[in-house]
Amino acid sequence: MNQRTNTGIFPRTGHDHAGCIASALDAAETRCAERGARLTPLRRRVLEIVWRGHAPVGAYDVLDRLRESGAGSATPPTVYRALDFLMEHGLVHRIESLNAFIGCNHPDEAHSGQFLICRDCGLVAELDDAEIADVLTSKARALGFAEERATVELRGLCPDCRGGRA
Repeated sequence: MNQRTNTGIFPRTGHDHAGCIASALDAAETRCAERGARLTPLRRRVLEIVWRGHAPVGAYDVLDRLRESGAGSATPPTVYRALDFLMEHGLVHRIESLNAFIGCNHPDEAHSGQFLICRDCGLVAELDDAEIADVLTSKARALGFAEERATVELRGLCPDCRGGRA
């Protein structure tokens, strides 16, 4: 499990990130096995690349890293298909405003996307608050809007970039 700052959702500087990656890959294996989905070596490698940090990564960055690691035959459609698979199975989220992807901290739980994006360091924390999701869904329905997907993104400063002030 990730070590967090006192606010609970941003990783501490110097935390055991190898543990984050290992946990994410283990969870992906389990989730795919439970669903009868195939986590191919390429999909697994894409997930590993997304989890290299807690900052979002773009599809072309994933492609570059794949090629650097010897997957020279990887193409943009291949990467996008892998990312689509990972999103479909709740293993990654797309950060809409950045057109980038971040690993999901709890793929085994149904949740909506609420993200806090630090404008200085680029870290993204996933805030999973059912109350926020319920309010948005309720308001949308009251207006006759048929929600298909909700992603909430807030930009600001993480506790570390604010100098530790909560």
